[in-house]
Amino acid sequence: MARPLIVITGASSGIGAATARLLSAQGHPLLLLARRLEKLEELALPNALCRKVDVTDRRAVEDAVREAEKRFGPADAIVNNAGVMLLGRIADQPADEWDRMIDLNVKGVLYGTRAVLPGMLARGTGTIINVSSIAGRKTFANHAAYVATKFAVHALSENLREEVAAAGVRVVTIAPGAVETELLSHTSDEQIKDDYEAWKKSAGGALDSQVVAEAIAYAYRQPQSVTIREIVLAATGQEA
Repeated sequence: MARPLIVITGASSGIGAATARLLSAQGHPLLLLARRLEKLEELALPNALCRKVDVTDRRAVEDAVREAEKRFGPADAIVNNAGVMLLGRIADQPADEWDRMIDLNVKGVLYGTRAVLPGMLARGTGTIINVSSIAGRKTFANHAAYVATKFAVHALSENLREEVAAAGVRVVTIAPGAVETELLSHTSDEQIKDDYEAWKKSAGGALDSQVVAEAIAYAYRQPQSVTIREIVLAATGQEA
């Protein structure tokens, strides 16, 4: 292939789908992972291997990466984008929602990273891009458990960057503010969802997924000797 393989998790919608379309247009073969295979296939991208994979299944992630590398060559980057935002108050939020966020938002990033990192270290090149959130830098009402997972992604990313920098591998954290995606729809508390939508409206709306995809592509296309450690972006009207 003229350009190297990139792995994208959570590629069926939102930021993941927008990133897949953009990187495909730039000539990259892709491994697209999500639980909704039909949504991946609807993207109809050339040189894209689509696999129904839950990123909390470490073996399934690794198997998919090995399959893609056999077809397209070594993975030069992974965009760890899969995640879930379940808003609630610690006193009454269902505890299984905490488990789901920790498994997907934290363990999923670890599993995706492990699937590609040994090969990157052996080759002395590669890029890990972790999609976190502005909620990985500051707190928000009704976000406590979600914020905890995104602070974890920020800390993991920075510690990993220090760990692999001397080997020539880059680690980038992307921290968007509110984005127009399906994330909010998974929250079970209807009042919290209504309040969040009102907050977005008061800020003049949220970011389009394409804007975040362009930030990801910008960080990736820098020379391998340059690491953009973190990009924080939000709608201009978002005060918090």
